[in-house]
Amino acid sequence: MAFAYNELRPGMFVILDGEPWEVKEAEFLRMQQRKPVMRTTLKHCATGKAREHTFHQSDTIPEAELEKMPAQFIYESRGAYWFHEKGNPGNRFSFSKDDIADIVLYVRKDLEATALTFEGRILSIVLPIKVEYEVTEAPPAIRGDTAQGGTKQVVIASGANVATPLFIGTGDIIVVNTQTGQYVERIKKAA
Repeated sequence: MAFAYNELRPGMFVILDGEPWEVKEAEFLRMQQRKPVMRTTLKHCATGKAREHTFHQSDTIPEAELEKMPAQFIYESRGAYWFHEKGNPGNRFSFSKDDIADIVLYVRKDLEATALTFEGRILSIVLPIKVEYEVTEAPPAIRGDTAQGGTKQVVIASGANVATPLFIGTGDIIVVNTQTGQYVERIKKAA
């Protein structure tokens, strides 16, 4: 399947120069006495590098048919983050810390994720948007301490710092949005 230049929207996957790219931004421009164009920002699915590209009326853009494979995080060793296909522990693959820099703070043992593949090649890992984590460190809440807007910084099981309400304590299970790094809700209070 191919797209016309004016059908491009953020979140679509296209092939450019034989490689898969994700459309991050798309802006339709009409300039005086010129043909309309679609100015886009594209992110390479394997390397994560971004680039700008302008598509014209005469362009037909092939769709990148990415396959999704359920995966599970196993462990980290010497900067390599190891995953395996869910249900097939023998099919292991790894990414360097640089390859998954945008999600590395939210990767924890046994976390289920999705591996994106293109023509049999594993390109990247996508985490679920909302994930449960245990709070490993939380400063005590001091009554009347709302000068900071009623939030405090806690450390979750993956090692990331998250701003939470004052009532969150060590051992609580909370939900964190892995795309924004923001606290969503408390699932379980520590015993």
